[in-house]
Amino acid sequence: MTDTAADGSWLTSLAEWTVSLMDVIGPVGAGIAIALENLFPPLPSEVILPMAGLAASRGGFTLFEALFWTTAGSVVGAFVLYGLGAWLGVDRLRAIATRLPLVDAADIDRTIAWFHTHGGAAVFFGRMLPIFRSLISIPAGITRMPLWKFGLLTLAGSLIWNTIFVLAGFLLGENWPLVERYADILQYVVIGVVVLAVAWFLFTRIRARLAAREGRDRTAPEAD
Repeated sequence: MTDTAADGSWLTSLAEWTVSLMDVIGPVGAGIAIALENLFPPLPSEVILPMAGLAASRGGFTLFEALFWTTAGSVVGAFVLYGLGAWLGVDRLRAIATRLPLVDAADIDRTIAWFHTHGGAAVFFGRMLPIFRSLISIPAGITRMPLWKFGLLTLAGSLIWNTIFVLAGFLLGENWPLVERYADILQYVVIGVVVLAVAWFLFTRIRARLAAREGRDRTAPEAD
């Protein structure tokens, strides 16, 4: 199990590293790679998971082992980030917000209130979205979502996501890079939505600050 899609890119190097890890320690290597992907979102699971499926199709280990260990890696990585969020806590987050331009402590309070209401769905569906797959664990920790609930939702969402890509690699074999091509589209869409959301937040916040400043200037007494 040594040949990969050789296009000379860093993704090829990542695929080769994943393959070598699975060559040495089997499906546990795929689990370690996915745990690292959770901690470092630039590592794409869309490459790692199909490679685990490809290894299973070649008889390196079973399909069940590929799904079990990759999902275990997802859950372990998610709990590490949950712990980071729990350590950060609401008070530290508010203190950080007050030091950031254009951000208020009230923004943190509104976000936490939203997460208390919709956090379950956010964790479950967030496991199936690039970038959010990792980041969603941090607010879960900040709000101290019950560990059993966080664990079950993370397990369910991760299992669905992992099954799709592991099976794609298992069924497509050497044509697994096709998965990456379509997964990239989803990633670009998510990044585009995030950029637009940030731009809209900055626009509305700057406009509100300018309007408040103009209001203060109009009501301020004129100097003699």
